[in-house]
Amino acid sequence: MLEVAGLRSGYGRSTVLFDVNLSVGEGEVVSLLGRNGMGKTTTIRAVMGLLPVAAGSVAFAGRPICNRTPESIARAGIGLVPEGRQVFPTLTVRENLVATARRGEWTLQRVQALFPVLAERRNQLASTLSGGEQQMLAVGRALMTNPRLLLLDEATEGLAPVIRAHIWACLAQLKASGQSILVVDKNLRVLERLADRHFILQKGRTVWSGSSAQLREQAATVESHLGV
Repeated sequence: MLEVAGLRSGYGRSTVLFDVNLSVGEGEVVSLLGRNGMGKTTTIRAVMGLLPVAAGSVAFAGRPICNRTPESIARAGIGLVPEGRQVFPTLTVRENLVATARRGEWTLQRVQALFPVLAERRNQLASTLSGGEQQMLAVGRALMTNPRLLLLDEATEGLAPVIRAHIWACLAQLKASGQSILVVDKNLRVLERLADRHFILQKGRTVWSGSSAQLREQAATVESHLGV
């Protein structure tokens, strides 16, 4: 579904990604791992067209999407839950959800069933929500675009343990439904159980990839790359 090969990108004259390679298959959950500053968020932004691709290729469903506009990439079927949530603060919860909605299986009612608190808060401004509630809203907003592939950047960063557990449970439900997911997070133990495959970035390069079984078998190598 998603194929990234030899990706090079960055900010202005500053190159951050030098050789990123990863893939996500239909119905797969894939994790993108690495220490802070290794290029995970930059990779997500380059895939979504938020940063220019200087070299390499990005293909979605067999079609190149390099340097297309973010809105055209979203219309192609990629939904983004960005780092820091970035909900629309002056819109209500309901307005956030319907603002970018597209027809499909994910409806307002289904998102509210997944995150009941969003139904309770539907008329509140997004700026008044807690951090965890805003993260649920960001996930719900992405699902309302009915994506074929869901990208989550720092899925549970800065959230309370009970909210993190709820987010992970919801992602497990999405996986069971066949949703393809690429997730960035630091919780290796949860990702080991949830994800089918893993890619590790180090200084803008893919330095390791493998299944969860391989991740356990090569724990020493993985830990050296992650610094844990």
